[in-house]
Amino acid sequence: VQLQASGGGLVQPGGSLTLSCAASGATMFYYGIGWFRQAPGKEREGVSYVSSRSGLTYYRDSVNGRFTISGDNAKNMVYLQMNSLKSEDTAIYYCAARVNSLVESAWSDSRQYDHWGQGTLVTVSS
Repeated sequence: VQLQASGGGLVQPGGSLTLSCAASGATMFYYGIGWFRQAPGKEREGVSYVSSRSGLTYYRDSVNGRFTISGDNAKNMVYLQMNSLKSEDTAIYYCAARVNSLVESAWSDSRQYDHWGQGTLVTVSS
């Protein structure tokens, strides 16, 4: 499966952005999709995850309540709605896919993902 992330940009603190992840080459029904981010000088971290098998969603604590992940299997798309953005959300955001059979609670382990998009830059600054 090939993934392409888009929707990044420059936004002021408190603003909103919606990232999109388009999948091709395979149906997303068999994959869980995660959003990761990497800020300069920091390690890549899991942001959110949606399982097409269970429909459950997961978030890291720092974005819970501000970000919303959603998927549209018919369109092979996954979205990350980001509200109340903070400067610490500044990073390159990646979407990634892993097979649905894996343990969902381990969604934030980037080693479990075989397919990655190219990343989209989100800059939160006034």
